[in-house]
Amino acid sequence: MDILRFITAGSVDDGKSTLIGRLLYDSKSIMIDQLAAIEKQSKNKDEGEIDLALLTDGLRAEREQGITIDVAYKYFSTPKRKFIIADAPGHIQYTRNMVTGASNADLAIILVDARNGVVEQTRRHSIIASLLNIPHVVVAINKMDLVNNSQDVYNNIVIDYANVAAKLGLKDITYIPISAINGDNIVEKSDSFPWYEGASLLHILENVVVADDINLTDARFPVQYVIRPQTDDLHDYRGYAGKIISGIYKKGDQVTVLPSGLSSTVSLIEFAGNEVEEAFAPQSVVLHLADDIDTSRGDVIVHSDNQPALENEVEALLCWMGNKPLAVGNKYLLQINSRVVKAVIKDIAYKLNVNSLEQEPAPAQASLNDIVRVTIKTAAPIPFDHYKKLRVNGGAILIDETSNVTVGACMIA
Repeated sequence: MDILRFITAGSVDDGKSTLIGRLLYDSKSIMIDQLAAIEKQSKNKDEGEIDLALLTDGLRAEREQGITIDVAYKYFSTPKRKFIIADAPGHIQYTRNMVTGASNADLAIILVDARNGVVEQTRRHSIIASLLNIPHVVVAINKMDLVNNSQDVYNNIVIDYANVAAKLGLKDITYIPISAINGDNIVEKSDSFPWYEGASLLHILENVVVADDINLTDARFPVQYVIRPQTDDLHDYRGYAGKIISGIYKKGDQVTVLPSGLSSTVSLIEFAGNEVEEAFAPQSVVLHLADDIDTSRGDVIVHSDNQPALENEVEALLCWMGNKPLAVGNKYLLQINSRVVKAVIKDIAYKLNVNSLEQEPAPAQASLNDIVRVTIKTAAPIPFDHYKKLRVNGGAILIDETSNVTVGACMIA
């Protein structure tokens, strides 16, 4: 059974948490004791009904304000698929939270309040979805019950959003009218929209094809661990454990280890404790090489005839997540997959306006939630692909050397 990772995003009070609560509640994915706790807490509400938003709004401050201020993760499954949901905040000051939640999402649900239509936050979240190269987008037009389930209102929002999507290059977009509070079109298709010919939201989530999103052409295998038992019966055993993030590996493949550039041949592949002839993304395997070459954690094993870039200076779009500002000359650790190297900010080229995608003059410092174009110089070469081509090998993070806190998310350009 495969996994779909998706994020919900929208303006404040668009109903993101209620939508997720409704998905969990109507699909019977809530534990009995959890449901009892939610029912008890919901009694503080005037209506005395179950407040489904409480299923995701875990922080007291969120509950008191009726908003989400952090990324809340929830897990549930149906007979067809497992799901990991990230509920991102709506405020502009929490841009970094959406970037975090969307960094490995397969799909984004962009909520639009039917009363307000496409607003600034809709565009902002769509821009972030575009920057992070999220393959699938569902535009859920919520609170349709408050506009009398009007087809005209729905159609106008679809037209407005289609213009936004065209400018951003968003491709696989599905539109759906819903009412999260009433459960219309969430798990089951609703009779409230006789003019809507599509499926329910859960049906869309269960059936969206994500296997085709995996790149099986560019083979990339970051080494996470070198296995050397050095026991009498496994005296010569040397395996490289890790996850194939893209591509296919077969016995006999000519491979190169980066950054050293040393070449060898795949002599053995182990998957789930068994020897196999080939393995592919996203499987976790142990590769064996015919030659005893120096290979360690952070190295990347690639096909010799299909290699990524190998540089010690990269340009990237960076979402700044640190409380301390980012400035030229600041030193950090840069991590891309399992490789960690020392790095310094060489240049800030411009600031990206997340409302319009316009480039603004380079700031002297980047502040929390800013997205800037930077040049990063690393102490040692890093193997990478451009983010738009292969985001699994084009995304990196910056880490504060002192606190070990992640302070920046990078999309290598």
